[in-house]
Formats: sequence, C-alpha cells, structure tokens
Amino acid sequence: MSQSTVPEKENGSVITDWRPEDPAFWQQQGHAIASRNLWISVPCLLLAFCVWMLFSAVAVNLNKVGFHFTTDQLFMLTALPSVSGALLRVPYSFMVPVFGGRRWTAFSTGIMIIPCVWLGFAVQDTATPFSTFIIIALLCGFAGANFASSMANISFFFPKQKQGGALGINGGLGNMGVSVMQLVAPLAISMSIFAVFGGTGVEQADGSKLFLENAAWIWVPFLVVFTLAAWFGMNDLSTSKASLREQLPVLKRGHLWIMAVLYLATFGSFIGFSAGFAMLSKTQFPDVQILHYAFFGPFIGALARSLGGAISDRLGGTRVTLVNFVVMAIFCALLFLTLPSGGAGGNFTAFFGVFMVLFLSAGLGSASTFQMISLIFRKLTMDRVKSQGGSEERAMREAATDTAAALGFISAIGAIGGFFIPKAFGISLDLTGSPAGAMKVFLVFYIACVFITWVVYGRKTKK
Repeated sequence: MSQSTVPEKENGSVITDWRPEDPAFWQQQGHAIASRNLWISVPCLLLAFCVWMLFSAVAVNLNKVGFHFTTDQLFMLTALPSVSGALLRVPYSFMVPVFGGRRWTAFSTGIMIIPCVWLGFAVQDTATPFSTFIIIALLCGFAGANFASSMANISFFFPKQKQGGALGINGGLGNMGVSVMQLVAPLAISMSIFAVFGGTGVEQADGSKLFLENAAWIWVPFLVVFTLAAWFGMNDLSTSKASLREQLPVLKRGHLWIMAVLYLATFGSFIGFSAGFAMLSKTQFPDVQILHYAFFGPFIGALARSLGGAISDRLGGTRVTLVNFVVMAIFCALLFLTLPSGGAGGNFTAFFGVFMVLFLSAGLGSASTFQMISLIFRKLTMDRVKSQGGSEERAMREAATDTAAALGFISAIGAIGGFFIPKAFGISLDLTGSPAGAMKVFLVFYIACVFITWVVYGRKTKK
C-alpha cells in the first residue's frame, strides 16, 4: 500500500513517494512541497544568470580601469562563458536524477563563488593577462550550466498540466538574473563597498572612481545565503533517480534535435543578445551611456518568459512559438534601418526599440518551446511504454525522466547562442565595420525556424 509523502526519518530531505499527477495527493501535500522547492530554485538560478553574464558588464569597463584589450577580445570575453555553459549543460542535465535536486542545486550554486572572487581580484591588477580573463570567463560558464539541472529538477515536482507555468516561472525569473546583474553592476562599481577586502577603485578622467571588482564581489554574500537555503530547504525525490544509461536513449529521438534548433533560435537569441547588446551598442552609438539602459532588454525577455509558460499552457506552445518566429524575423529585418552607415546616421531610439521587441519575442519563445518539449517527450515516452505493455505508473516515471533529460540537453544547444551571437557581431564588425552581416545570418535562421515549426508541428496540431 502506498504511503503518504513524508520525508524519511533518517534523512528529512528525501521524499520517497511522489505522485504529482494524483489530484488528491497534489492538493493535500504535493503543491506545498513543489512550491517551496520552486521558490528556492528561482533565486539560485537568478544568481547563476548574474554570474554567467558578468562579463557583459565587466568587459565594457576593462579598458577604463587600465587594460588595453581590442574590441574583438572584449567580445570574446562576453562570448566565452556561453561556450563552457553550453558544453556543461549536457552533463548538468543528467545530474539531478543521479545526485538529487537538493544536493546538486546547493553544490552548483556554491561553486559560483570561485569565479566571482577571482574576477574581483583580477580586474584590480592591470598586469593580469588576457589568458587569465579567459579562464575566469570559462569558469563563469559553470553558472550558465545550472539552467539545465534547475529546469530538469523542477520538472519532476509538477504535474504535466502545470509544468509550463512552473518552468516558465523558474526559467523566466532565473533569466531575470541577466537584467538584475546589468542593473546592479553599474551601481555597485560606482561605490566603495568592499574596501576592507582590498577594493580600492580606479580614478576616472572626471574625478570619479570605478570599483570594477564590485561587479563580481557583490554576488558572493547572496551565493552563500542561497547555497545554504538550497541545502536545508529543498528536497531530493527518490522517484526521480535514474542512471546515466537510462537517460541517454533520449538522444536518439529526432524531435530532440528539431526542438534544439528551435530553442537555439529563442533562448539562444535571448542569451546571445544579452551578452552582446551592450558591446554592440557601444560600437554603433559610442556617445550613448549604454549601461544605463542595457538591463531593459534582459528584463523584458525574462518577464516574457515568466508569463510565456502560462500563455503557452492556455494557447498552445506551437502557436505561440510560430507567432514569435514571425515577429523575430520581421524585427530582425527592421534592425537594418536603424544602424549607422559609414560611421554616420543611425537612430539609437529605433535601434533600442527594435531590440526590445527581439528580447520580448525571444523570451516568450523560450517559454513556448520549453512547453512544447515537455508535451512532446512526455507523450512519446508514455506511448512507447504503454505499447510495450508497461503500467501507467512506469510510463509516467519514464516520461518524467526522459522529459527532464530532453529539457537539459536541448537547453545546452540553446546556450550556444550566447557564444555565436556576440562572436558573430565581433567578426562582422572586424570584417566590414558593421554588424549587418551578422544580422543577415540571424534573419535567414529565423525565417527557417518559421518554416520548420509550421511543417513539423503547426500542420499536425491546433496547439
């Protein structure tokens, strides 16, 4: 006879009986437990995005504190965390079923302290070589990998009809970390907060001081607090346990690779634009103090993702995704009209407005594609298990495991956009002096995604 879900006496953090699809269970106990884990997961993931995108705020100020890096080198530093973040999302996506969501969330949050502390000291010494910044940037990528394990973990806690909203909240508010970092970092570097730890600042031409180390050190106290919150407040689900071998077959599914392409276009655009927007704006409109405005884009995109899950649950992920790709293609084309030509002209207000719509649609599309992934892989796995004569319980258990693995792996592909977009801007500027060449590539890609979404999913379902 099934026991009610209570933590094991020998380890109060472990839950052995978890049945979110049972309405009575969910109402009586499941909802409260899942909500607690979600609302601890959110700030941990938000901090991960803060650390992941640190160099988008730090890179534009490095030369102001005495370094002499080229524009291409600075774009490289903003792009590198996305490389390691994307690569690490693959193993991270499998870690929750192996180690447990509580343990892995606490560990993966705690290790982010390392690049933050190191970067704070590195920016204060102008003799720090570029290679050291490359290593720190790659270490910041560990934070970006947290998204895969965090989303996989939360997917285990919620029933299928609520997964879109839960994943939208976790992913959307987590994505908000990019905006929070780009809002907080410019304020933090203007004040002497950590002088006791050696933060002395660098005097600027206008007499003010720039405490660039604060952009990294400001997150350390919060990382400590939420590492402890994850360890003592979250739960491990014994029902989510699975070996690596049990999860790998999901890679053979054709839909995984199709959805990876679509997610690359949505989340990849969000994180890529977040990483490169400030540097791109600085190259095109050097008179604009872009760090005063850079946080708006990631904020809008993250908010859209938070709402996008619920919207997709109501209207259907495919429909929302298709509309978003059409909007992204249109506004990508409009961006060409806002750029300077030959170092003259251009309209920053229009440029900024077009990018805000791109951030909005990328955020909504990130949520809608994730909702599609959850539904597609849950149905595929349940149909397969039932056709083999498996029980409903087994089908639901394997569906949860396959869905979590798919979400994690696809998120790894999407994160590559954080490297390719800033790097494409850097290459295009280096070769032609304009980002237009890179934007042409993005435009073709968005149009292709409209076609793929319609042909593969749009014609087969009203949702």
